[in-house]
Amino acid sequence: MTADDDGIFGASPRKTASSHEIGQSLDDLSVQELDERIAALHAEIRRLQEARKAKEASASAAAALWNGPPLLPALWVRRSFNRRGRL
Repeated sequence: MTADDDGIFGASPRKTASSHEIGQSLDDLSVQELDERIAALHAEIRRLQEARKAKEASASAAAALWNGPPLLPALWVRRSFNRRGRL
């Protein structure tokens, strides 16, 4: 038998997934493969947390800019009235 015959007639070659699918069966994975997936998921969680922090900081900065005191209040008040002093 050659190496090619092992794939056809022998045990099927084991395919390792490059990523984890939620709900996927874990029965065929070794302890080492489980550890690798756990490490990959922890890294993904850290990446998601960093992205969330960046988005929160951006949203907070935008809220401070738009919800804070006006930068040029006199100019805005002047524009809100017409020449006769009416709105």
